[in-house]
Amino acid sequence: MPYVSIRVAGTLTKEQKEKISQGVTDVLSREAGKPPESVLIFIDEVPHENIAKAGKLLQPPK
Repeated sequence: MPYVSIRVAGTLTKEQKEKISQGVTDVLSREAGKPPESVLIFIDEVPHENIAKAGKLLQPPK
């Protein structure tokens, strides 16, 4: 069973999560020969202030 973990800075809409989940499932099913019902996807939304790059906290998009 494939487990996929996706972490994003900020938030996604439900529709975005559905499209991403479907796309990832399609690729794993097609390329790895895994049945779609075996693909488990975790989407973690992380506040920008909890992510740093080059020593500086990320800023939310304006």
